[in-house]
Amino acid sequence: MTPTGAALARLRDWFRGHPLAFDAVVAAGALVSMVAGSFTDPHGSPSGPTFGDRVPTVGSVLLMGVGALALVARRRHPLRVLALTVAVTLVELIGEARPAPTAMSTAIALYTVASRTDRPTTWRVGLVTMALLTGAAMVFGPTSWYAQENLGVFAWTGMAAAAGDAVRSRRAFVDAIRERAERAERTREEEARRRVAEERLRIARDLHDVVAHHIALVNVQAGVAAHVMDRRPDQAKEALSHVREASRSALDELRATVGLLRQSGDPEAPTEPAPGLAVLDGLLDSFRKAGLPVALARADGDAALPATVDLAAYRIVQEALTNVRKHAGPDAKAEVSVVRVGRTVEITVLDDGAPQTTGEPAPGGGHGLLGMRERVGALGGTLTAAPRYGGGFRVQAILPVTCRTGEDT
Repeated sequence: MTPTGAALARLRDWFRGHPLAFDAVVAAGALVSMVAGSFTDPHGSPSGPTFGDRVPTVGSVLLMGVGALALVARRRHPLRVLALTVAVTLVELIGEARPAPTAMSTAIALYTVASRTDRPTTWRVGLVTMALLTGAAMVFGPTSWYAQENLGVFAWTGMAAAAGDAVRSRRAFVDAIRERAERAERTREEEARRRVAEERLRIARDLHDVVAHHIALVNVQAGVAAHVMDRRPDQAKEALSHVREASRSALDELRATVGLLRQSGDPEAPTEPAPGLAVLDGLLDSFRKAGLPVALARADGDAALPATVDLAAYRIVQEALTNVRKHAGPDAKAEVSVVRVGRTVEITVLDDGAPQTTGEPAPGGGHGLLGMRERVGALGGTLTAAPRYGGGFRVQAILPVTCRTGEDT
């Protein structure tokens, strides 16, 4: 940008921050123009207008000063300023019986009204102003009623109203575009925050499932080791080995889950696939080693499932068996079935432990069932968890093979 352009830009910004100063400059310019116009005679010679052949009266100069001074308040009181300038112009037209330079202040005031009000107000006020000034010029003017000076009054006031309305329309259009862009930006930010919250919730569920399952196994095996340490060291050693395996597995799954939070390019990104029904036998073996007999029945043909459905099915079995181990009693047995029915897969976990009276977790028992319901609901499936007749508990999840994200087999 050139130095002149930079100076003009700074001056423009300063005037935007000081609108009253800008209006004072406009008023001063209008006054100079009106005074200069009062010395001009449009019919001074056959060749055209002349300057200095006529001199304004003191009353005319005072009216010009009043009209220009009123323009300083045109932004704060546009209608009042317009009324005052119209009155001043009418007084000059009627009293001086000569062309009124104060019509310039009226045109500026009418432009301000049109740019700061609505279109119906502009039409009404503009028509009244044009009718009053043009009529007074035709009736009281020194020339014939059809003289070009009278038509000039009509044209100048009409153009002022049209220019103000155009500026108002453009300003409203720009404001609408800006508001639409801001709304779109807010919508994008809200969508991004919603997706982040959903991702955090999903990762939190995975962390809960991993920690709850493996810590439960570690707790059980550590209790076994402590109980038989003195009498049966070999069994205590085997229990401690299971503790080590469970803790290693927990660390591996935690590393894989937390690795989802890594940015692209970060070192040591997880390469292992998320757990699914393909490793279900290993999950059941870990429970069997912990002392929970688990039987498995599968009728799904080992068909591949979408990744989200496969992970959800694995986590549901894991959480349900963890609840059995924690709440069903030391002699409980469990049965797991995985059945493919049409475009759904049914996961059922049964146990024959102590009867329960509610399908919700016991006080202080955590949020296992709630997490399972949210996980299944996110995929568009259904989950039922309730006590069985005669004792025990039943958890059944029906997951659609085609999940909401559009994944399919």
